[in-house]
Amino acid sequence: MEAETDLKQVVEAIIFSTPEPVSVSGLRTVIAARADGYEPEEEELISLIGELNSDYEEQQRAFQIKHTGGGYTFATREMFYPWLEHIQHENALRRISQSALEALAIIAYKQPVTKPEVDHIRGVDSGYVVKQLLEKGLIGVAGRNQGPGRALLYKTSDLFLRHFGLNSVDELPKPREIEEILKDDDMAKHRQLILELKAGLDPRDESEEEQEQQEHET
Repeated sequence: MEAETDLKQVVEAIIFSTPEPVSVSGLRTVIAARADGYEPEEEELISLIGELNSDYEEQQRAFQIKHTGGGYTFATREMFYPWLEHIQHENALRRISQSALEALAIIAYKQPVTKPEVDHIRGVDSGYVVKQLLEKGLIGVAGRNQGPGRALLYKTSDLFLRHFGLNSVDELPKPREIEEILKDDDMAKHRQLILELKAGLDPRDESEEEQEQQEHET
């Protein structure tokens, strides 16, 4: 490690320049590759990230380094979410249909799950919406069921975790916890996203939903 290079700044630069959340092991690998084999301990890197967040808070910055999706990435502080709502409607999750959100909710809470199982819960064929979720990167294939036909198993993706600010699906609220989340004013944005996921709400208007269905049928 070069003497004039501050490790905290190096960590900040790596996280800032990496579009995906970077794990502690990933940080160690990048640093070791550039620092002639020097590889800091995980505890030291986690401590430096904590110091960076303390610096940002002291400076009253609008962002922080957040642990999500199994790694660290920069994120806007939740208190600024109301000012960003006009941007949020553009993200991929909120552009998918009500039926796709319903399927996503089932996959999130039942994973790993097969398409026939999703079909059974929804009462309709889910082939098109499962494909839509795969194309948007919100779900992925988790293997095959061991039963007859060996149907594909689906699970939520790292993109899903990042979008909802989760490190694992274990952090999804239990159904009995939904009401408590709805009462928490400090979690307004997270609350709305979870509610959409759980209930399968669609922010688009009816005409847009009908147009998508007509395009699929043709």
